[in-house]
Amino acid sequence: MELERRSGCPINLTMEVLGDRWSLVLIRDMMFGNRRHFRDLLTHSLEGIASNILAARLRRLTALGLIARQSDPDHSQKVIYSLTERAIQLVPVLAMIGAWGRKHLPVSEELGVRARLLEEGGPPMWERFMDELRLIHVEDPVGGAAGETTSAVLAELTAAYEKACARVTEGKPAAQDPCH
Repeated sequence: MELERRSGCPINLTMEVLGDRWSLVLIRDMMFGNRRHFRDLLTHSLEGIASNILAARLRRLTALGLIARQSDPDHSQKVIYSLTERAIQLVPVLAMIGAWGRKHLPVSEELGVRARLLEEGGPPMWERFMDELRLIHVEDPVGGAAGETTSAVLAELTAAYEKACARVTEGKPAAQDPCH
């Protein structure tokens, strides 16, 4: 996909690729939630993405080389979406965006816990996470989509999120549960 370039500035060019409302959110959901099918991305979106917008963003991110798609061997009408190396290299960017958000915005405990852990873990944790994402998304995209590939960093981030959710939702009715 050819980018419409307003200038050759690296910040401008990056924003032309990732600056829309949904692209980084979809990459986040694939990265931290291991959501790899259209239905998972649609139904588990905390922000409530519309199906037509999701389809358009997946096509765009695929055309830009940030995600790859392949047929799901378990279901002929499904595809598996995987992060490419280009998207995996966004881990430090997402960690810094999360750190900035925690510092300057009213972030909830349960949704900020992963950002806090990535901030505290710093570059060594980011590198481990990127290595694990490469195993899940690049080296074994089908097994990774089925949850067959283990990831210590992803497991740590997920456990912290679930623990924070349990604290927040304790005693609240399901309709008020911010984690589901």
